[in-house]
Amino acid sequence: MSRQLVSSQPVLLGELKLCTEVGPSLGDTRILLLEAIERLGSLSQAAKSIPMSYRAAWDALDEMNNLAEQPLVIRTAGGKNGGGTQLTAYGRQTVALYRALQTEYQQVLSRIQQQLHAKPCQQDDNYYDIAQFRRLLRRISMRSSARNQFIGTVVALRTAPVDFEVTLQLDDNVQLIAVITRESAESLGINLGHELYALVKSSSVMLVTDRKLKLSPRNQLWGTISKIHRGPVNSEVVINLSDDKTVCAVVTTESVDKMQLMEGQDACAAFKASSVLLCSYPG
Repeated sequence: MSRQLVSSQPVLLGELKLCTEVGPSLGDTRILLLEAIERLGSLSQAAKSIPMSYRAAWDALDEMNNLAEQPLVIRTAGGKNGGGTQLTAYGRQTVALYRALQTEYQQVLSRIQQQLHAKPCQQDDNYYDIAQFRRLLRRISMRSSARNQFIGTVVALRTAPVDFEVTLQLDDNVQLIAVITRESAESLGINLGHELYALVKSSSVMLVTDRKLKLSPRNQLWGTISKIHRGPVNSEVVINLSDDKTVCAVVTTESVDKMQLMEGQDACAAFKASSVLLCSYPG
């Protein structure tokens, strides 16, 4: 976003981040990535043009698709015409909405800048500390290190004296179950029909390839392995679910070799209900 000085006064800086079904981290960098994908038709070329690493671009697309009601991008495998990455109609609408809001946002900031500096700075209720206000906004903006981030609607609640079992519907085919304390459920104000974020650390996800194997974790999400990021000790395994949603597991590279995991293979991401962290957002 462009930043302009108003007269000789310090400029009111701001960064537009949309808090929609796509999540609170839809900012300018990710919009630039989507625009580059639309222009170039390639994730690798789009990442270079930003610039950002291919890995970071891939992760960003996974997170946005997981949190969106519809896929923002679609990936096509190589073939006669080669593979590529393209924006969906929903993705193009999201970019257009962001840019329209960005224009309005900058205009509002400029007006606020002029109004604030037109008022006297006094040590009372009429005193405006712009730097302090920016720090407040930054502190209340939630970011998470959890690799798996989803958004879903509460479709079932089962209460107990200590625990709450919450079932989230992510899409027509995928549900998540979380177990939290009664105190946490009351703090979040959880009710049927509410939308919540579900966060799951990748290290809490177990991988299974045998459908006959009986598992104890409540969450068992079957899909297809779309990517394996191998490391010297640990590797990330990304599983595609329905509607282009994904779930990531971090396992040892030795386990990847022993299980003979490969891209295109069916696999299950299993994790305990107690491993799901629920978050609400204002509005």
